[in-house]
Amino acid sequence: MTDSAKGRAPILAAGGIVLRGKARPRIAIVRMRREKAWVLPKGKLLPRERADVGAKREVLEETGYDVSVHDFLGSMSYMAEGRIKIVQFWLMRAEGAPVRELMGDVKAVKFLPLKKAIETLTRPHEKVFLTHVGPIALNHAKKFVRGKSRTIVRNGGKRRRSAPAPTVEHVIALDFEKTRPNAVVKALGNWIGRAAQSAARRAG
Repeated sequence: MTDSAKGRAPILAAGGIVLRGKARPRIAIVRMRREKAWVLPKGKLLPRERADVGAKREVLEETGYDVSVHDFLGSMSYMAEGRIKIVQFWLMRAEGAPVRELMGDVKAVKFLPLKKAIETLTRPHEKVFLTHVGPIALNHAKKFVRGKSRTIVRNGGKRRRSAPAPTVEHVIALDFEKTRPNAVVKALGNWIGRAAQSAARRAG
């Protein structure tokens, strides 16, 4: 991949819709110290890091809770730092007490009912995303009670069962200020095409 292609490559990130409690599950949101914004727990992936493993790592750092990772819920994309940022989200379950202190960038974490969590989130695109996937997450929470939920990642990042692989069709393009959704998806498709061509040239 050329340097120019790398410069246009999307920023890849991952996070979780983190549930806590069984009878009435609550959803985690975190308060960023510098931006003073309430957001969903997430962060950038490390080079060559598997997305579900990175999601678990970021959630631990931002919420302090060790979590089990379950079904893939979807993605959202928006403009950040002049590039498309794609964030993949997994359904997660937090058990017990926090196992570590919050990372320095995070001031606080709250577990709230779905409606209150949506209202408290600062960024419009995250409000819309949680409005769509929150009910799905809560429906899956019933499986926790029945003991039928599959676990994707536990301690050590070991995969017990695979989640559906995210595709372009899973991406919910959300940028209310700068870019129309279709433009984001088109740009993503163009980047994937350039990356594939570059890989084919290297293989040849």
